[in-house]
Amino acid sequence: MPLVNVIRGDRIDAAPINVRTPFIRIPLWLALTWWAVKALGRLTVVLLQFWYVTGPAVFFGWLYLRWGWAGPAGFLAAVGALSAGWGFGHRPSWLRFAWWPALARYRRWLYRRNWQAAMVTARLAVSFDHHTVLPVLRKVRCASGVDVVAVRMVTGQIPDDFAKVAERLAHTFGVRQVKAVPGPRPDVVLLHLFRGDPLAKLVHPLPVPAVPEFTALPVGRQEDGDGYGLRLFGTQVLVVGATGSGKGSVIWSVVRSLAAGTTTGLVQLWGLDPKGGMELGIGAPMFARFACRDYGAMCELIEDAAALAKNRARNLHGRTRQHTPTPDEPLIVLVIDELANLTAYLTDRQLKDRIKAALSILLSQGRAVGVHVVAAIQDPRKEVLPFRDLFPTRIGLRLAEAAQVDLVLGEGMRDRGALCDRIPQSLPGVGFVVIDGDPTPMRVRFSYLSDDEIRELAQTYGRLRVIDGEVLDGVA
Repeated sequence: MPLVNVIRGDRIDAAPINVRTPFIRIPLWLALTWWAVKALGRLTVVLLQFWYVTGPAVFFGWLYLRWGWAGPAGFLAAVGALSAGWGFGHRPSWLRFAWWPALARYRRWLYRRNWQAAMVTARLAVSFDHHTVLPVLRKVRCASGVDVVAVRMVTGQIPDDFAKVAERLAHTFGVRQVKAVPGPRPDVVLLHLFRGDPLAKLVHPLPVPAVPEFTALPVGRQEDGDGYGLRLFGTQVLVVGATGSGKGSVIWSVVRSLAAGTTTGLVQLWGLDPKGGMELGIGAPMFARFACRDYGAMCELIEDAAALAKNRARNLHGRTRQHTPTPDEPLIVLVIDELANLTAYLTDRQLKDRIKAALSILLSQGRAVGVHVVAAIQDPRKEVLPFRDLFPTRIGLRLAEAAQVDLVLGEGMRDRGALCDRIPQSLPGVGFVVIDGDPTPMRVRFSYLSDDEIRELAQTYGRLRVIDGEVLDGVA
């Protein structure tokens, strides 16, 4: 009967033969030579691997041996003078090619110091085969107020895993906010670590473009310091925010960016202010049609816009899928302040039903035929705004509760960085913009227009207005 050896339940025919490793005697000088060659090879690998440390060390050592302390000191002084001259002479190129790359390498070293602790405590480390596997910090890119960290995810992870623990990562790395967005490759996530806040300063009114760019209306500044262009073409815009959050800043920023188009005939602004004209009344001359007191006139204005949208759809049938504004068929922008007064708080049920029906037509059909809605509201609940999902572009300003963020901007947007409930009252006009199809919310501060600036805008670009159904010529 053959011998049987059991190893973890596996049966084998014969036990393995024990083989003793042969003992070979070699001369001492040969062993020492081998150890020296082996050590020299390892040293060479280390020197090449950490060239950014060993290279400067060797260079400064040579300078010291050649000229003493004057060599390294003179070289540093020359580099400092050259860098200062470059920085003062052409700051953008100096920042791009000198300062930001150097700062990125230093920040990468800082992040690597706390990387393991951050990944483990945020539960982004994975245990596999009795080993702890960490996401790999690949690259750091610095810009004004933000560090972009490229991270290669562990197999099975998705960017949302990082978005859900963004607040923990922000506290770990000592930054204001962390936002996780998909990277250029499926296995890479980009962590945006925001340090300063370029939006802390008030954004003054931006120049009025001679020809409105409907795909990028200049309305404010985004959190990386660059200007932000709001897309109006092919969309409807909903603005949600608590009292004093800056909804007026959004409305008047959009109106100002369209102002030149009202004089050339490419744009017509229609205004609805159910609060008696408190918000839009100052700039009433900007609007071709305006209603602020008579709810019946407001209902007729919305129904006229819906009828116009349906008529344009019939005319464009079989010709094109997107309306192009012309003086004969201008872009219609219906601006509504406090939409809830028309959809929820109106006591006349018949008027309310007519308004809801007309708005449903506008929101579902108007964007393709050049009839757009820019509406502001405080209460985002479904019973107050039943057609909230018909707004492809949603702007969330300061909100009262964390639960309202996903209600306004979409499921999971707060985890992706849209902390509308954390916006302080000292920053009116700051909000997050979300566009359908883009999973990344954009933090923006809209420009602020004072009452005098709105009056000046109306005097410059106002021509004709219809208030509550009554035609008035001239400018108020």
